Amino acid sequence: MIAWLRHQKHALASSLRRLGAQPVATLLTALAMGVAISLPSGLYLALGNLDTLAGDLPAQPEISVFLDADVSTAQKQAIAARLKQPDIAQARYIARDEALAALSAAQDLSDITAGLTQNPLPDAWVARPRDSSRAALARVSNDLRQLPGVAETHLDSQWAERLQAALAIGRTGVWLLGGLFAIALIAISGNAIRAQVLSRRDEIHVSRLIGATNHYIRRPFLYLGALQGLLGGLAAGGVLALAGWMLHAPVENLASLYGSAFRLLPPAVAEITLVLGLTTLFGWLGAWISVTRTLGQVEAVR
Repeated sequence: MIAWLRHQKHALASSLRRLGAQPVATLLTALAMGVAISLPSGLYLALGNLDTLAGDLPAQPEISVFLDADVSTAQKQAIAARLKQPDIAQARYIARDEALAALSAAQDLSDITAGLTQNPLPDAWVARPRDSSRAALARVSNDLRQLPGVAETHLDSQWAERLQAALAIGRTGVWLLGGLFAIALIAISGNAIRAQVLSRRDEIHVSRLIGATNHYIRRPFLYLGALQGLLGGLAAGGVLALAGWMLHAPVENLASLYGSAFRLLPPAVAEITLVLGLTTLFGWLGAWISVTRTLGQVEAVR
């Protein structure tokens, strides 16, 4: 066990020396990996922020019921009675004057609304059905629309459902893009390691003559690939941090214009650890594939 640990330590130290001996090549390889990783990682973070923004929506969808301008008192009573049935969990009445006052206060439209000769908004009810399934919502909305005195109904969760569907497509796209860039990461690491193996062909021949096994020869290159993958992950973190710093002020400014306190959320520690672990693994895998093939080629031409 002690001998095995000593071999691992020696291989790791050898890999660190090789990285330090070629700083420019090491930096360029890390940057190439970092750019490849930052694209799917950035899209994943963007979708996470959009999902957080969408998470502020009400948990239960609501149906807005807009009344006709000439609705009668009897029709209002019939609509109110319908909204008290068991399939409606909660309903609240919003008078047209109340709606106009709320709109003026919320959107800072007092100058515009002050010039209106009459209130253009209708009386309305906002109902929350007990069953939030899509079929039940469509049925209740259609029933309410058929009532006398109802001008229109609007399901407030429709745009939220579309946003969630778009986010689901985006997540699938991120995983597909991540898989493609993982292959690119393995290829970058493999090409870099292949160049290292070919440049040390004579040293490998001498090591074989004194009895070195393929495992012993391969070990420093595997550490080298893993370290390159780790550096690529750190470079991707730097790229994303720079992008987040540049977008921080514009996003805050846009959110303030809509009266929101939304801010870009940084990646969690678990997400950073996962990215670094995956880049290290892909770097190691690329090195293993490359060095195994290249050692076979070196042995064949000896």
